[in-house]
Amino acid sequence: MKILIIEDDRTIASLVAESLAHQQYIVESVHDAETGLEYLEATPFDLLILDLGLPRMDGLSFCQIIRQRGHSLPILMLTARDTSSDKVIGLDAGADDYIVKPFDLPELLARVRALLRRKPLPFTPTLHWGALVLDLDSTKVMYNHQELHLTPKEYAILEVLLRHGSRILSRSAIMDHAWPFDEMPGEETVKVHLRSLRHKLKAVGAPANFIETVYGFGYRLNPNFQSQT
Repeated sequence: MKILIIEDDRTIASLVAESLAHQQYIVESVHDAETGLEYLEATPFDLLILDLGLPRMDGLSFCQIIRQRGHSLPILMLTARDTSSDKVIGLDAGADDYIVKPFDLPELLARVRALLRRKPLPFTPTLHWGALVLDLDSTKVMYNHQELHLTPKEYAILEVLLRHGSRILSRSAIMDHAWPFDEMPGEETVKVHLRSLRHKLKAVGAPANFIETVYGFGYRLNPNFQSQT
C-alpha cells in the first residue's frame, strides 16, 4: 500500500518513512504542502500522514483543500498541539485521526493500520487468489500453507497484482504502484523481479503461469487459479 508523508521536519519524516518501509509500505515523503498536492494529483495513495504545522500552507488548510477536490484517502494528522479544541478543528477540517508529537512509532503504526482498515474503499486484512494468501498485517505470504520469503519489491508487486486481480497491468503501471517517484527503475527491473517472484511461487507448488503474461499488454494473476484451494 502506498503512503504519502507531508512533514517539514526532515528527521521526523525520515524516521516515520523508515518505520513504514519496514512494514512493507511504499512511502513517498515531501516537506511542503505544494509538493504534496502535486503528488496527490499525480498518483493514488492509500493514506496521508500530514503535519499540522507546515510552512506557507498549514496542515488544516491543506486538509480542507484536498477534501474539496474530492480526495477521500484517510488522513492521519501530526500535531504538537494537545488541546481538545485543536483536535476538533483538525477533525472538522477533514482529518480522520491525529497523533500528538512526540509520539511512539509503534502507536503511529497501529493508527496507520486502523485507518487503512477504515478506508472507504473495500479493505480486508488478507488478499487471496486461490491457494495464495497475503496477510497485510503480518506481511506474510503463504501458498497452500507454505510461507514465501519475498524481498520488499517482490512483496509490493505481488500485492499490486492481488489488488487488481484479473486486470492486466503494464510494467509502467506496476512501477507506479510499487516504486516511489524518485526510485523509478527501468522496465527490465520489473521483469527481473517478476521472474524471481514466479520462481519462488513455483518452488512452493504454484503453477508456472500463476502470474500470467498477456503478450503486448502486461501481467495479471491467472483467472484459472482464482478458485483453486
